[in-house]
Amino acid sequence: MEYRNIAIIAHVDHGKTTLVDGLLKQTLKLGHGEEIAERAMDSNDLEKERGITILAKNTAVEYKGVKINIVDTPGHADFGGEVERVLGMVDGCLLLVDAAEGPMPQTRFVLRKALELGLKPIVVINKIDRQDARPEEVVNLTFDLMAELGANDDQLDFPILYAISREGKAFKELDNPRDDFQELFEMVLEKIPAPVVDLEAPFQMLVTNLDYSEYLGRIVLGRVQRGQVKKGEFVNLMHKDGTMSKTRVVQPFTHLGLRRIEVDTVGAGDIVALAGIEDAQIGETIADLADPEALPIITVDEPTVSMTFQPNTSPFAGKDGKYVTSRHLNDRLKREVMTNVSLKVEEVRPDEFIVSGRGELHLSILLETMRREGYEIQVGSPQVIIREIDGEKHEPVEHLVVDVPEQHASTVIGVLASRKGQMVNMEPQGTRTRIEFKIPSRALFGFRTQFLSMTQGEGIMSHIFDGYAPWAGEIKVRQNGSLVSMEDGPAFAYSIWKLQDRGSFFIDPATEVYIGMIVGENAREQDMNVNVCKNKKLTNVRSSGADEALTLTPPRRLTLEDALEYISDDELVELTPKNIRLRKKVLNPSMRK
Repeated sequence: MEYRNIAIIAHVDHGKTTLVDGLLKQTLKLGHGEEIAERAMDSNDLEKERGITILAKNTAVEYKGVKINIVDTPGHADFGGEVERVLGMVDGCLLLVDAAEGPMPQTRFVLRKALELGLKPIVVINKIDRQDARPEEVVNLTFDLMAELGANDDQLDFPILYAISREGKAFKELDNPRDDFQELFEMVLEKIPAPVVDLEAPFQMLVTNLDYSEYLGRIVLGRVQRGQVKKGEFVNLMHKDGTMSKTRVVQPFTHLGLRRIEVDTVGAGDIVALAGIEDAQIGETIADLADPEALPIITVDEPTVSMTFQPNTSPFAGKDGKYVTSRHLNDRLKREVMTNVSLKVEEVRPDEFIVSGRGELHLSILLETMRREGYEIQVGSPQVIIREIDGEKHEPVEHLVVDVPEQHASTVIGVLASRKGQMVNMEPQGTRTRIEFKIPSRALFGFRTQFLSMTQGEGIMSHIFDGYAPWAGEIKVRQNGSLVSMEDGPAFAYSIWKLQDRGSFFIDPATEVYIGMIVGENAREQDMNVNVCKNKKLTNVRSSGADEALTLTPPRRLTLEDALEYISDDELVELTPKNIRLRKKVLNPSMRK
């Protein structure tokens, strides 16, 4: 059988997952009668809720007797580890670019990785039905970006398609639209090279992803580089430390649509799954028993942000969660590191772990997943990972792109300059302005909320790790102190009403609070201890109009990301399956002083 292996790469929200849905619908309806749901590739609950792809996933379609393996990759730079390892499995890529937005920071990131691996892109200008679409200009911007990233002549001579993925259309010429993806399929067969297949050579496959099944245990995914392997056959698993272990392939699978299909043999050129190889880690080689030969290990960019994870120690610990001890936490983090290649975990003390990842979003997705699984954890504020280069302190820097209504541009520039951001480019686009900055990663902690209020919810921002630069000095990210509870018990509406002019609250009346729990944000710089557990003293001497209704300002509801952005160095976020609370590291007010 003939194969084509392609990855779909793009900036977040440019339509990768929607395109894959369309490809699946058009081929499976024809051949297999399988119904496809909206955004079928985003299988994880968090992906469905947030509308983003977190895990790289693969599927396959058949067209004119050729099997096309498709890998849908995340657009967020925080999940770059996912992108880097899957690009090694493919021979070409579809680069999706929004017809209005043009190339964005993550487009640059994923494209650079693809070009370095020598992949030839097919450029798909998507969403050409948008009112502000400018397809011709976006093609030129994409060409400029490729030239800037050092693409060779072959890569620069890229084929172009125009698409409306939502409607399942792609075509070569703007003035000759079609109603299906036929021209896209034809172009993949014509332009993407078929893998070199040698079925007689000794078996060799690199593990690029791991999955788990209740019945079969660990499942390894990857592309077979050469040879073939049969069900029940023994193979060598070649570990990263140079050792080898003999293991048996219990069941090989291949993909079609959203299903894994059990087969007796899998061979070179295909992207497959093997069950039964229990100790495999990402980046290791599964090789022939008689003639084992290792493939190069996958390297992934280093983490840039870290947080401390601890089991919950607050007075409310153990009320909501199933897993509350440091042993539970340790086991869960060890399991995560096996599949999450760009994550690092270091045990500092028996009950304290430093977890490092590619960004705040990367770590917050892990926290949200653990919380839903029944873990109780408390985490410190995100910290950037500092490096010593030539005896000088260097910190991670981001390339930030903001797209704002023109009347808000000067305010945004002012705030980013105060956070040590350097403007590198600015271009007006109709009634909006796009501005690019180089800015220290830590300056962006807590910025998103402020950015949305400055631009009245109309601003779009995206950023990507750009390398290390000398330490930029002190950056004041948070202007206000916290309102901290000085009593245990339920909060009363009366005391919240009395304290409303002191700041904004995060809690409702009747919320249970403890000493040292953060209940709101102070209007001033310092922290302030408040008593929200005091009710109105009722006497029997009272005029009829004295008990007027209390009008309370609705509390600020903090999401997990908001909470992580809000806390300062002496504060923690306490996460349980039912609650997100903020607290001081030292609960007792007299000890805090």
